[in-house]
Amino acid sequence: MTKKMILSFATLAIFSASAMAQVRVGVKGGWNLSSITVNNSGDVDNDKSLSGFNIGVIADMPLVPRVLSFQPGVFYTTKGAKLKSGSGDDAVQYKFTTRPSYIEVPLNFIGKVPVGPSASLFAGVGPYFAFGVAGKNKSYSTVGGVTTTTESNIKWDDDTPFNDGDPNQGYDKYKRFDWGGNVQIGAEISNFLISAQYGLGFNKINSGGNDGNNDKNKNRVFSVNVGYLF
Repeated sequence: MTKKMILSFATLAIFSASAMAQVRVGVKGGWNLSSITVNNSGDVDNDKSLSGFNIGVIADMPLVPRVLSFQPGVFYTTKGAKLKSGSGDDAVQYKFTTRPSYIEVPLNFIGKVPVGPSASLFAGVGPYFAFGVAGKNKSYSTVGGVTTTTESNIKWDDDTPFNDGDPNQGYDKYKRFDWGGNVQIGAEISNFLISAQYGLGFNKINSGGNDGNNDKNKNRVFSVNVGYLF
């Protein structure tokens, strides 16, 4: 082995060790305000927004120290929306809530602007991939002052990104696989993070047909998070 090759391997080893030494892992969680689009243009009805939560782990991998990082993560997150008709003294009132839960993997690229020796502002963007794991539908109907409540588990079809022939489709089911994009802004102070994020689902959540007349009902989630990087 020549001296040049030895020097090259040594340089690569030093660079790899230095990069790994700068990688930090952490925990992150917060509050979700979720909704579901009501038309093909992506519009949502804010009155149908639903409060929820997210919690998970992240890694911060510097690509350019204190300037650019790759920040993947794994989260448990709730989504969904609510529907309500009738109020006050109306003889008939109805409320429906759907709250699907996902394991979500965001892959964000984070640009940072240092504002002090241990503080920076940041903005990020990246895709996410999610897999439905749980959830419930609840309905409340009031007729003549008598309220009836029903609750059922969300049904998932068997779709995956690699399965085009799903035999378990149905309009009473949700697609198990979801994907979309995230944008976020925030601040990092020492090891603490605070951020606001908006997630846009690109995949229709309802199972069944995919023609232009029903290609709607996509997830939308605004979240406020706090975290800590070790």
